[in-house]
Amino acid sequence: MAGPVPDRVAKLLTSEPLVAHLATCSGGRPHVAPVWYRYDDGTVEVVVDGRKLANVRGNPRVALSVQQDQGGNPEWMVTLLGTATVVEDDDVFQAANRRINEKYGAPGDAYAENTLVRVDVGSATSKTY
Repeated sequence: MAGPVPDRVAKLLTSEPLVAHLATCSGGRPHVAPVWYRYDDGTVEVVVDGRKLANVRGNPRVALSVQQDQGGNPEWMVTLLGTATVVEDDDVFQAANRRINEKYGAPGDAYAENTLVRVDVGSATSKTY
């Protein structure tokens, strides 16, 4: 893939259902929260609500951090920096929400009250331990 996420990093991001930590900003202060995610070709989909959603609406610059560890010992980590867009289209939300829930083994309609946010990745850093 030509872009900010090398193929080897994309494989890590899609290897298994890991939790990402989404970093947003409000009033000049960071807010970090765990989220389920789905990565595909330079875009991350997350379904959020509450403070995370309000923060993205106020400032679309975000970061996501994903780490694989074994017994508390890190195996690899990926940090993505990007620009988030709130997706208001209900059909697009339903499809994305199903994809994310499928990845994590949840019912397809779980978290139906949330909102889809897409992050266009601008840069990626990674480390394998």
